[in-house]
Amino acid sequence: MSLYRSLYKAGCLIAIHFHPSGSVSQARAASINVTPLAGFATVSTASPSKRKMADKLTKEERDTLLQPLIQSGWKLQDNRDAIEKEFKFKDFNQAFAFMTRVALLAEKMDHHPEWFNVYNKLQVTLSSHDVNGLSKRDIRMAKFMDTTSQ
Repeated sequence: MSLYRSLYKAGCLIAIHFHPSGSVSQARAASINVTPLAGFATVSTASPSKRKMADKLTKEERDTLLQPLIQSGWKLQDNRDAIEKEFKFKDFNQAFAFMTRVALLAEKMDHHPEWFNVYNKLQVTLSSHDVNGLSKRDIRMAKFMDTTSQ
């Protein structure tokens, strides 16, 4: 009861409903639905995404698709099949706005960059973990970042 009071006082009261297996499809059986109580913020981890698994870039795709990115400042990492780039902005607000635009696309694609931000600098690494290397999703994300950072 004291945990309940602490959460209530902190304004973080949420109700969590677990679906018992068998009452919903197997894909959703492990998901958690979080429902806000009156006046509280919403947190949700609804059903898992159903995106198609990416294919690793072929030799021909690497030759044609990576070249424009390398010319725009992306670099191949030495220790793994990934590309990286550092973006610089006027200030933190511009860096954060850029990250927000990228985050919206990342959620739509279900493909999230590795990044590190300090003030006006953002270091980004792109690689598709499900294929342990570069895929067309990384190319699309890098092109979007280059376009959006201008």
